Amino acid sequence: MSDQFINLTEDNLAQEHLCCIIRSKKPHPGVEDKRAWLRERLREGHVFRKLDAKGVVFIEYAPLETAWVPVEGDNYLYIYCLWVNGDFKGKGYGRQLMEYCLADARAKGKSGVCMLGAEKQKAWLSDQAFAEKHGFETVDTTPDGYRLLALSFDGTTPRFAKNAKQLEIEQQELTVYYSDQCPYIHQSVELVRKTCQELEASYTLIPVDTLEKAKDLPCVFNNWAVFYHGKFVTVNLLDAAALKRLLKK
Repeated sequence: MSDQFINLTEDNLAQEHLCCIIRSKKPHPGVEDKRAWLRERLREGHVFRKLDAKGVVFIEYAPLETAWVPVEGDNYLYIYCLWVNGDFKGKGYGRQLMEYCLADARAKGKSGVCMLGAEKQKAWLSDQAFAEKHGFETVDTTPDGYRLLALSFDGTTPRFAKNAKQLEIEQQELTVYYSDQCPYIHQSVELVRKTCQELEASYTLIPVDTLEKAKDLPCVFNNWAVFYHGKFVTVNLLDAAALKRLLKK
């Protein structure tokens, strides 16, 4: 195993492992959707840095102005994901990736770095306690317990967009907003279709396929958001059991 890190580029994107734990001998639709999404984002300053190994050791961040999240602020970077999994834990990789991001932000003259958190750690959000050890603090909150964490270099702070605190929509049926930012989204969308059809439950799937749509979302968002009975539920990807429990409410 190499301790060397590499950044994805348009030249190496096609052949590099994308650090998810999806295992498939054939091209996986979710992984290929992510590659297509990422190819466009790299041109906007998006950074995907990973350990040069087939494992889950990576950080993914972007200029806040072009990050597909309903967060506002001037001259910040936004961290989508920072993950170290399995046997790679405990080797200092997470620290190295975070330090790289912070150094990159300072070198580019950014005002700071921010990320999504919650009062109670969510399964599909990066470890906020780890971020807090690096100086991140809560700078904004939503009424349902999500937090915007930031490390400011100049005293300025980002904020959730006003619409991100709306947390309500007109649709009463299960409604899911999603983007192709995560390789797991494809199979999660298919699971929603299959489960709702089995239960004969109404549902709406809304692809977030432009920056404008992402910035205007009625809730917090990293790549997935669920509403039911018109109320925001979670940013967590749902397995079949969790989805069935939700639909019975």
